[in-house]
Amino acid sequence: MRSSARLCLSLIVVLALGVAPAALQAQDLPLALDVPTPPGVTGYDPAIPTPEEVLGHELGMKHTVPLEVVRYFEAVAAVSDRVVMAEYGRTYEGRPLIYTVVTSPGNHARLETIRQQNLRLSDAPDEVSDADLGAMPVVVFHAFGVHGNEPSTTDSALLYLYHLAAGQGPGVEDALEDAVLIIDPMLNPDGRDRFADWVNRHNGPVVNPDPQHTEHSEPWPGGRTNHYWFDLNRDWLPLAHPESRGRVELYHAWRPQVLTDHHEMGSNATYFFMPGIPSRVNPNTPTINQELTAQIGAFHAQYLDEIGALYYSKESFDDFYYGKGSSFPDAQGTVGILFEQASSRAHLRETVNGLLSYAFTIRNQFTTSISTLQASTDLRDDLLRYQRDFYAGASAYAQDNPVKGYVLDLTTGRSRAQHLARLLQDHRIRVHDLAAPVTIEGTTYEPGSAYLVPTNQPQARFLNGIMETMTTFEDSLFYDVSSWTLPLTYGLTYGRMQQSIDRVAGEMLPPIELDGGALVGGQARYAYIMPWGRYYAPRALYRLQAAGLQVRLMRGPLTASVDGEPQAFEAGSIVIPVVQPEVSSETVHELVASIPAMDHVMMYAIDTGLSLQGIDLGSPQGDVLELPSVGLVVGAGTNSNSAGEAWHLFNERMAMPVTLLDTRNLGRADLSRYNTLIMTGGSYGSVPAEAVRDWVRSGGRLIATTSAADWAIRNDMVDLTVKDADLDSLFEDLPYDQLDEAYGAQRIGGSIFEATLDVTHPLAYGYDDTLPVFRRGTTFYEPSDRPGTNVATYAADPLLSGYISEEMLEMAGGSASVVAQRVGRGAVILMMDNPNFRAFWYGTNGLFLNAVFFGGSF
Repeated sequence: MRSSARLCLSLIVVLALGVAPAALQAQDLPLALDVPTPPGVTGYDPAIPTPEEVLGHELGMKHTVPLEVVRYFEAVAAVSDRVVMAEYGRTYEGRPLIYTVVTSPGNHARLETIRQQNLRLSDAPDEVSDADLGAMPVVVFHAFGVHGNEPSTTDSALLYLYHLAAGQGPGVEDALEDAVLIIDPMLNPDGRDRFADWVNRHNGPVVNPDPQHTEHSEPWPGGRTNHYWFDLNRDWLPLAHPESRGRVELYHAWRPQVLTDHHEMGSNATYFFMPGIPSRVNPNTPTINQELTAQIGAFHAQYLDEIGALYYSKESFDDFYYGKGSSFPDAQGTVGILFEQASSRAHLRETVNGLLSYAFTIRNQFTTSISTLQASTDLRDDLLRYQRDFYAGASAYAQDNPVKGYVLDLTTGRSRAQHLARLLQDHRIRVHDLAAPVTIEGTTYEPGSAYLVPTNQPQARFLNGIMETMTTFEDSLFYDVSSWTLPLTYGLTYGRMQQSIDRVAGEMLPPIELDGGALVGGQARYAYIMPWGRYYAPRALYRLQAAGLQVRLMRGPLTASVDGEPQAFEAGSIVIPVVQPEVSSETVHELVASIPAMDHVMMYAIDTGLSLQGIDLGSPQGDVLELPSVGLVVGAGTNSNSAGEAWHLFNERMAMPVTLLDTRNLGRADLSRYNTLIMTGGSYGSVPAEAVRDWVRSGGRLIATTSAADWAIRNDMVDLTVKDADLDSLFEDLPYDQLDEAYGAQRIGGSIFEATLDVTHPLAYGYDDTLPVFRRGTTFYEPSDRPGTNVATYAADPLLSGYISEEMLEMAGGSASVVAQRVGRGAVILMMDNPNFRAFWYGTNGLFLNAVFFGGSF
């Protein structure tokens, strides 16, 4: 024992487990708790520094901050011939995203050859024989700490690295001959920094296990999420953030056979490992994947048995949504494994199972890393063969798919289609030119104006899993969303080809860059017109307004002469006069000329204000738009995820400022500084409703989404009638043990609905009359009875993809989706759905931004 504090923690954990101290073996692993020496380890090389020697604290006694994690990994890589460290990116806050490659010195000498051989399993599987497999090491990707406030994950990575670098004997040396390990110690450094700083600041030399102690109650938004408050464990598919983009690029550079995803869960739980609930596995995942997961699970059970740790499997969690760290690999020929450790959160915590120490949580995470290593090397041939056969069977899988290719239209949503095509390419999915016209369900797609995505390609299973629509399910309960059909989330016009694509498949495209912007007609004498509807049109509009230009929103259609030819413009077009009150014409010309390349929009030069048809450019139906001044309500009582999604959209995509207004200060804030106030999901119990109502009446525009819309309705800002579902009477005869699942089956965790839009309303400018929307929650409202206020309602039979019970589907049909009402001199705009969900709902971002820019024009 190294200290009395360590002794105290060790005895606490021993007593909590009911294990006699004599059952534990002293060893040299640098943890504030004894654990049995892993099998086959004879000792540890003193030349490899321990974390305590580098950082000054023993693991388990303090929460290691990101800077210290990097320092220790650098220190080990500097002296170990088994470890190479590299960086794959930087977070929004500038922290390095690091990883190490750990293997034997001999494997390091031929590391690139090993990597290229491993890629052949997916790139040329038919050329890899069983004999070839026998000579290949298994590749394992260990991913720790995607949630910053699940701290044992990252500290266990430090212990694991020490064990691998310093361990002597066949238990480590032979394993590293048979395996190449990619170790990512902290997938979310920004979140971990928030959490570790809080916990370390509120800890002292006398640990306090009281759950009400401040150390256990981190403030809003907590450390779970990244800089913009996104759950990075849902971003493996969307790749909205630099952490995920770099990590998935690294993943595809190696294509491991096993990926471990280490997490923490509620403090009163025990330890969980995959496989999860069998009925909740994505049907695109092969059965053998789950069989291998179960075989690996037997190793975890053996190792956890050895230390007397309580655990369970197959009773929680699932492998359905392909955007999570443990399920994303399942569609790639990799076995993904989720680990969940009961969290001490801080240094010591009271639980129903006794006192839970931080060192104990680290020990369990370390133990299953070791069991994963042994399982991977013992099952090496099976894992390598599985990945090879997974890709060798891709063509047969694709042939059974009735869809032979997806055609993505570029004419109505060019930037959105290009964003989706780039995402597909980032996931190693091939995108082709369309070589000949094709008509699908009455829509004709032309060469040069559409992409083709063949389904017969190595990523056939993953492609189907992210593009298909699904409305029937084996299970009615979901750990995450039940649908994420990407062409719908991007709001695209697209078609599914069910005939051979040979005639229409053009060249495979190189990495796609956004384009499509142009200035037509040269330098205007009178004005420029920008049609509305391109994804980055709001960014272009804000760029014009921020430069001091007066711009006008045309609420009626018109036809103008452009280069001597008639050009039609729909309602919602933006007019930029050449003559401005405070900006020179030369500046107008220069700015307008620069925007098409930056924002991928069309601009048209107009030489007269007299239209050929429709309203003229100086029409009373042209509103001078006010520069948005936006306040976004954040803080306690708000949903940090949805608030972060809005913040990210403004800052990262639209290059717009937004003021974050904390709920604690909203009652005394000067709201007159803002013409737009945004409230995303949350309870908002501390927000002064009367102050917000007065601000709206005096001319402010309130945009409230999801449960914030419920708040606005409850506080009488908009008069809507809720639809009631009497579930209690529906289930009154059910036995007790069926109630949880019965009520759970009524939950809408995330489905895709069709909404019908009033395209004459300014909030719907740039859209067609139907739109896919993301739906969560079971509160539905009758449409407003005030004329002209229902911007969008759900279709009579709205389900496009995902799960919903029959009872909820009946309630959803015809319900309100977007309602906009004048209140005094201001307006309240309610969006019952989340238009910015996880930053991959490109299709509804425009609806949200229309509310920001055009909220005063109805």
